[in-house]
Amino acid sequence: MSLPLPVIDRLFARLNATYGRDFMSRYEGQDSAAVKTSWSHELDGYQSNLKPLAWALENLPERCPNVIEFRTLCRRAPADEVPLLAEPKADPARVAAELEKLGHIKVKSSTAQNGMKDWAHRLKSRHDAGQKLNMNQVRCYREALGLNEPAMEAA
Repeated sequence: MSLPLPVIDRLFARLNATYGRDFMSRYEGQDSAAVKTSWSHELDGYQSNLKPLAWALENLPERCPNVIEFRTLCRRAPADEVPLLAEPKADPARVAAELEKLGHIKVKSSTAQNGMKDWAHRLKSRHDAGQKLNMNQVRCYREALGLNEPAMEAA
């Protein structure tokens, strides 16, 4: 099903008003009904939602578009916002029951203990335990932890 003729007529009137002779000279010597039928066919699918056509008319390029370029512009129109369903409320009794099942698990929160520098504390612990680290690893954890003493050779 193609776009209705009144929609195509309004579209042509707007494009003619915007681009003037550039738009009309493209179709000079051609049957205007055939040109409009072609535009109607190429813009098939927008008869139930004219918003992409309106968006394209508000965002026209500097150069006069042909029907394919105009259709591409219509396809770039932002999608309509779809109303979302409200998120269901959690059943407090079920949440409590599920949390109770997990009660035996202790979660170690390194972020709460050491902040965002947990990696530096781990490197320092490894180094203090005698593990060999390269100079860059030693320098990085010392800088991160604010240890201003000169960096020792990697052990």
